Amino acid sequence: MRFGETVIIIFIIVLALATVWGQKTKKSWLIYSLIALYAVTLVQMMVGNLRWQMIPCYAASVILTICIVFRKQERRQRSRKRRYTVAWLWTAMLILYSAVMVVLPVLLPVFTFNQPQGPYSVGTTLYHFIDNERPDEYSADPTDHRELMVQLWYPSDQAPTQEPVPYIRDVSAITQGLEHALSFPAWTLSHLGLVKTHAYSNIGLSSAEQQYPILIFSHGMTGFRGQNTFQVEELASYGYIVVGIDHPYDAAATVYPDGREILIRMPNPSGFEALDEHMHLWTEDVSFVLDQLEQLNKQDEQNLFTGRLDLDRIGMFGHSYGGAAAAQMLLKDDRIKAAINMDGTLYGDPMPGTGLTKPYLQMNGEKSIDKTVFDNKLDQAIAQSGKTKEEYKEFWEETVRRRTNALQGGGYTMTIPHTSHMSFTDFHLFSPLLPNPGEDPRSVHRIINEVSVAFFDQYLKGASNNAMDRIAEKYPDIELVHN
Repeated sequence: MRFGETVIIIFIIVLALATVWGQKTKKSWLIYSLIALYAVTLVQMMVGNLRWQMIPCYAASVILTICIVFRKQERRQRSRKRRYTVAWLWTAMLILYSAVMVVLPVLLPVFTFNQPQGPYSVGTTLYHFIDNERPDEYSADPTDHRELMVQLWYPSDQAPTQEPVPYIRDVSAITQGLEHALSFPAWTLSHLGLVKTHAYSNIGLSSAEQQYPILIFSHGMTGFRGQNTFQVEELASYGYIVVGIDHPYDAAATVYPDGREILIRMPNPSGFEALDEHMHLWTEDVSFVLDQLEQLNKQDEQNLFTGRLDLDRIGMFGHSYGGAAAAQMLLKDDRIKAAINMDGTLYGDPMPGTGLTKPYLQMNGEKSIDKTVFDNKLDQAIAQSGKTKEEYKEFWEETVRRRTNALQGGGYTMTIPHTSHMSFTDFHLFSPLLPNPGEDPRSVHRIINEVSVAFFDQYLKGASNNAMDRIAEKYPDIELVHN
């Protein structure tokens, strides 16, 4: 809950108690207090913006106005016992109403991200890339081509003189897509447009180094390019240029500069055969973006990145299907030197018998790889999908087999206690209802960030070869293992 919202709630409760119990309190004092409440509320609306979770508070101001304006002095002949009975009834109602005022903004907060820990401040900018070599296979217009929205986060040593960019720029479109990922109605997430980041639009790239290594980020199905803001800002603050891609039709929403919106295509592909085949679309997106970065390094119209991209030091990381895309790009494209897969089942082309021989880290949610958790949810999954128990058993075995094959060439695995699939995104900050029992999302994010920085520092920046070993010693519970 934000500071201004807390002040309003406390003000309302105190004024309501004074109205109920302060029979000797002058009506004029209550009216002056009411005016002060309206002033504080107006300031909060102007500075902090309106959000629907505060409607009970705004309504409480109106209710208090009616109660105070029409308040009459207590008649003397009414017994003290009856006065106290009435007062306690009003107090009980106030307690219930106060609970509603507090619970809504607490359960759906305007949260903040932890301050990035690296030495740089963070800049960000957007690019709109059109691949004229690929048609848009999902468009009704055969002349349309594949269009991508790409966001870059980068290190800066410029002191920001502006407000940081919002977490979600196109909140109406994105929340419609997130409804499928989180099972929250879109309107309940409208306040995400009020969340601020630690990145500043189009500030200068740091001059501390001539060129900076690049990290590609790929979201999960139903996600969006900014879904791991906790992580991309941290990596940028440590001297990486992070490139987030919206994969149209599979992202929650893709919004183009001219206002066109492509919402997520439902239902998503499902099953190994369909998702293996679909992967080519995502890897082609990433390869195209890598081509565009090469052009950007030659000539950037925004004059931010010309000659500043280190194309020999490129890594990739992703969540879920995006994590699988990172593993596929590590396998297929020589430009990708190291990759992190965050809880992604390995869809796409089969891994060779040698597995992935370049630096690779498989992050696992504890509940994602726990067969007991899988079995406990099996009956519910069968009822919802209509698939058989045997089909689910085959799915589990194939998932394990693919994960094992990828690690034949070495690589790291990591499992964070109490985590599940969405623990590797920002999403568990959206509401205290979402984290798993025993999970502290901010602690999980801190571990993910430290491991990510250590991994890419070791394999892209040539840092100490025991950087990952030090992390494993620092966090013995995360089971960080070099296979």
